[in-house]
Amino acid sequence: MPQRFGRPGLLGTIARTAVISGTATAVSNRVERLDMRRQAAAPAPQTPAAAPPAPVPASQDRVSQLTQLADLKAQGLLSDEEFATEKARILGS
Repeated sequence: MPQRFGRPGLLGTIARTAVISGTATAVSNRVERLDMRRQAAAPAPQTPAAAPPAPVPASQDRVSQLTQLADLKAQGLLSDEEFATEKARILGS
């Protein structure tokens, strides 16, 4: 078979394309893995802690708890006995 000079044939073009594509994929995957390792090793950014909410006066807290309790009873989720028990607990009786 005589030696060819000039442009590569169809198989040569396909082989060259496969090599280029494989190399590009390998490099891309390597870069992605390195980025993932860097992100995993980097410390998480610190966000300033939120200030705790201001304390609610006890009377307002009791009122809201009693309101929620009354709503649960009105929805039929609490029996009269459960309502009375929780009401006594909230009022401290």
